[in-house]
Amino acid sequence: MKITGLEQWHCDGGWRTLSFLKVTTDAGLVGWSEFHEGTAAPGLGAIIARLGEKILGLDPRCANRIVAGLQASGRAFTVGLFGQAVAAIENACLDILARSLDIPVHGLFGGAHHRQLPVYWSQCGTLRTRHAQVLGVPPLETLADVEALGREVKQRGFGALKTNVLIPDAFSTTDSKRLTNYRPGFGDGPQHPSLNMSPRLLDDLIALMEAFRAGAGPDVRLMLDLNFNFRPEGVKRIARALEPLELEWLECDLRNVQALTDLRNNTSTPIASLETMLGRQALHPYLNAVDVAIIDPQWNGYTEAMQMASLAEFHEVNVASHNYHGPLSTLIGVHFSASIPNSRYVEWVVDQPAWLADLLVNPPTIVNGLVSLPDGAGWGSDINEEVLRAHPPKKIG
Repeated sequence: MKITGLEQWHCDGGWRTLSFLKVTTDAGLVGWSEFHEGTAAPGLGAIIARLGEKILGLDPRCANRIVAGLQASGRAFTVGLFGQAVAAIENACLDILARSLDIPVHGLFGGAHHRQLPVYWSQCGTLRTRHAQVLGVPPLETLADVEALGREVKQRGFGALKTNVLIPDAFSTTDSKRLTNYRPGFGDGPQHPSLNMSPRLLDDLIALMEAFRAGAGPDVRLMLDLNFNFRPEGVKRIARALEPLELEWLECDLRNVQALTDLRNNTSTPIASLETMLGRQALHPYLNAVDVAIIDPQWNGYTEAMQMASLAEFHEVNVASHNYHGPLSTLIGVHFSASIPNSRYVEWVVDQPAWLADLLVNPPTIVNGLVSLPDGAGWGSDINEEVLRAHPPKKIG
């Protein structure tokens, strides 16, 4: 079997562009993967195209050899954009390999530890503050709206939710001060680039999480993702202030391993992190500094993600699959989480444009907060190309 072509598909994902890689073979088998350029990875598609030229005529079932060859060709740049490009190619090749054997991808790695996996509602409320019109839902503007959303999470059977920093807009010219997504770590809004904590912000965060608790009730686990928006000083203050709410975890992106270790050692709030630590070498120094390691099989490639999870298991740390991408990456995250013994949660983006439900021919389903592992060959689903064509992107990236 030989690779005969690599084709990139892009579609309108509402507030973003979704991108997919289709690898074709002379045997008629096709493999799919997902990648994402966005604002953080401009030019990723161009790198995939260049690397794709190197693997034409190779056997996609030899995924390890393909990955090793591509990594050797960019030895000084095996992570970052280059690494994500290799990961996209590898994941599509694994889909082909599993299809050729008529087994699921997780079967290539010894089979599943878990047939059902707990999921959490990711970016809960966050997307409704920023993209409500695209999603076709009422905007999230007040703490009363947050409480109502908490009730919705419970009513829809989710056992956990994760939100971001949603606080009243300090620069609003009206008296209502509608909620806004606070993002200085991404260059957006006040406190960039200092990342200092404003005096009221701690009170606002406590009020936010108390509103979710009031709506969702005591049985829905709460998580808060601080992203890159605070220095260690601020994260430490937030962690201690939220201890009475007994969060499932507080998530943050701190790259100073000592600061992350100090944070974990000085709060009873569990700490989750490491989604931006790509590859085992980057991950390893931090595994004694977190309670939950977050690993992305789209960014790292499935095989490397498995090895990272194994390293976390050695350190007795559980793993949550990272995914803020599209439906195929969600499905890949399900396979990955099922493949590892130390799985904690599957991240699930619930608020999506309605048409995305039709993008996968055989989408995974959630019942009572659990997703069932698909049994079909490869990823267990094909991409509906007609749906892709019907929703062309507004722009690439």
